[in-house]
Formats: sequence, C-alpha cells, structure tokens
Amino acid sequence: MSNLAIGLAIVTVAMSTIITGCSSPLTTNSNNVSHMNQGVAFKENTVTVFQLPTCDCCEKYKVYLREQGFQVETTYVEDMSSIRREYQIPQNMESCHTAVIEHYFVEGHVPIEAIKKLLEEKPDIDGIALPGMPSGSPGMPGQKTEAFRIYALADGTPFEFMTISE
Repeated sequence: MSNLAIGLAIVTVAMSTIITGCSSPLTTNSNNVSHMNQGVAFKENTVTVFQLPTCDCCEKYKVYLREQGFQVETTYVEDMSSIRREYQIPQNMESCHTAVIEHYFVEGHVPIEAIKKLLEEKPDIDGIALPGMPSGSPGMPGQKTEAFRIYALADGTPFEFMTISE
C-alpha cells in the first residue's frame, strides 16, 4: 500500500471518529435523559448500530439516538445482508442500518415514539422497521411528505406496529 493510500486511510478514520464524537454520548440534560422520553429512562439502554462505514445518514441517526439519551455503540460492517439474515428482516423491510436495543432490532430511521412504545410495551416480537429511507425521518434530510408506517416483525413476518402522522 502506498504512503498516500495509508495517509488517506488514517485521515478517513480520524474524520469518522471526529464526526461520531468518538462514540461518546451527547447529553441533553444533567441526567442524560431527554425531555422527549417521558416515562422511559433511556440512559440505561445501549443501542448497537450495524452500518456500512460510508453511510452519512446512519451517523446522523446515531446523533439523534444520543440526543434521546441512548448510549450508542457502532459496529461497521462491509455487508449488511448477514445482519439482516440473523434478525430475519425481509428485503421489503430493509433500510440502511440495523440497531439492536435490548433483544429487539430497530431497522431504519425509526422515530423515538416507536422506540419508546417498543421499550414500554415489550411486545413478543423480534423488532420494528421503518422501510426505506423516508424523507424527513430522523437522520434523513428533507420534509416529511407522508405518515411513517412502522412495522413489527415476528419470525420475519411484518405487521403494522404504529403510524406516525404528525
């Protein structure tokens, strides 16, 4: 490997570390619990996010999770298909990253309202998904143009979990 390639690799790793804040959680108040989590103390929850190393919207989604009070860990992978197979996420439910909270997966740019419901109700499912990369969803640019349909998945079978219209 040339010195230029090694230098570029070092700069890339350094920049990704700076962008992600060295994986240290952002706090929203002295208790590290956001005002939006009323009823659920997310500071106890660690989220592991599986993502490709080059995904910018995944980085923004992790910032969003930290702002909600979660501790965020990142696992960079070169191929998301093995993660999706492990959690039985069908292709029509995929997004760009998969998070794991407690024993649930959270596929895609799922808003905090759905995560809060998941952790409060603790349903007998494998996880939840917001398929695709909808405009205006957490971590995605643009305006929200339609309601977000969040799906629950059990053994790879999706069914509606909730709709966020606002």
